[in-house]
Amino acid sequence: MALDNDYKRSEKLSTDEVQSGNSLWWSRNPMAYDWHGRIKVPKFSPAWFEAIDAAFLHSSRLFASAAQPFDQIMPLRDLHGARVLEIGCGMGLHTQTMAAAGAEVTAVDLTPTAIEATSRRLAIHSLQATVLRCDAEDLPFASGSFDFTWSWGVIHHSSRTARIVREISRVLKKNGECRIMVYNREGMPARIAFIRDHVLRAKFLRQTFEETLYRSSDGFSARFYVREQFEDMFRAFFKNVSSDICGQESDVIPLPSPLRQWALAAVPEAYLRKAQAKRGAFIFLKATTPY
Repeated sequence: MALDNDYKRSEKLSTDEVQSGNSLWWSRNPMAYDWHGRIKVPKFSPAWFEAIDAAFLHSSRLFASAAQPFDQIMPLRDLHGARVLEIGCGMGLHTQTMAAAGAEVTAVDLTPTAIEATSRRLAIHSLQATVLRCDAEDLPFASGSFDFTWSWGVIHHSSRTARIVREISRVLKKNGECRIMVYNREGMPARIAFIRDHVLRAKFLRQTFEETLYRSSDGFSARFYVREQFEDMFRAFFKNVSSDICGQESDVIPLPSPLRQWALAAVPEAYLRKAQAKRGAFIFLKATTPY
């Protein structure tokens, strides 16, 4: 199956074909934050992981970094001894973070590249976790297996996102919690796609805005959710659901990188943090007590 953007978004594919495309795309394009190939050390080496982590931590700094990385959004103190499921482990930083906090982590991903990267990362840091390749639309775990589920920027790429939500609720214990990030349809990247692509490039003449968003995203497929819509999906399976908006510097100051770096010097940190919570690219959802 071809993987170029024009093919993948102009043909009508079955859900199984979409999942196959997702696996192939992310295997070939792992989320390493090295957009321009500037990291020159060997892939999966300690120095390589340090370089990609630095980029990820910086991009998350307005909403996720405090005393230690991600402790503003991960309940790290509560995870010691907990059985944790991570859906979409990617390059493994979140797996490492939760394992280092004392969690009993099971990390799953659709791609062999992510499984290899996460396994190598854990070995480098002498940490233990179970790392499995599987499709989160059909998780191979018994009901009530986990205390906590984490997924960062993954399930909106699935061909059947609601099926993953159902699986999350099934494998969580009755007092369990999940925290999930997906793309925000009302965030800055979606607004830019609307103005730049849909309007100025006149793509509205031949496709819907949903198709414009689809084509502008990373991955083989992706959905952008309105906050209330995404919450409603979880309310079908969970008693308590809430969400917040979060984002990056580029969401606050949507300029080319050299100009943004100049502008950042004149913008107060307090404004950046406040603005990312209004027009950030991500919806961050919390849900507890599955039915």
